[in-house]
Amino acid sequence: MIIPVDIHTHRRPLVPGTAIVNCFPKSFVPQTEDWYSVGIHPWYIASFAASLNDSKARFEELLDHPQVLAVGEAGLDKLAEAPLTLQIEVFEYQARLAEEANKPLIIHLVKAVDELLKLKQKIQPVKPWIIHGFRGKAALAEEYLRHGFYLSFGEKYQEEALCIMPSERLFIETDESTVSVDTLYERAAILRKTPLEELRRTIRKNVSEIFFRQ
Repeated sequence: MIIPVDIHTHRRPLVPGTAIVNCFPKSFVPQTEDWYSVGIHPWYIASFAASLNDSKARFEELLDHPQVLAVGEAGLDKLAEAPLTLQIEVFEYQARLAEEANKPLIIHLVKAVDELLKLKQKIQPVKPWIIHGFRGKAALAEEYLRHGFYLSFGEKYQEEALCIMPSERLFIETDESTVSVDTLYERAAILRKTPLEELRRTIRKNVSEIFFRQ
């Protein structure tokens, strides 16, 4: 079995199984040997809410698929059109589904730190919550770490934040970037003053423990 080294992307990888491909429930068409996350992004909540009952049934069915490793990306985004109250409702729905399905939650977050922390305190999840594409400063990374989050870094980030991350809470992703995941690993290894293969082994271990342990 291939363990993915890219935990969040919107493109199918050149080598099947090396990335977790994010899909909206309606667009989920699994390809042999690939891995997926399925979720309701806050930018597209309106289309989900328009046919809520049918959408929920389809979504919940997909989470049982053996190639779906995570719920997400779920999120809160104060720049999105959907009202924040609706975003919170849909996020909580997905977070509780993740607990029921025994899968981690991948999170899109823009300008809603307080709301996210309140939801985590309310829900008290057992499964990991992973903030994808983290670009915040080191102080914010430390705040998330104190609350038990994992952080995933893509093409753009604050170098100090990457460097202070405990290795067991770290992930790498390409998201929508055209930069290869290998390049992102190489850059991260240099910044963290860690041998490249050691970083690869560490994150592969993290992926195995978080996404594949039942």
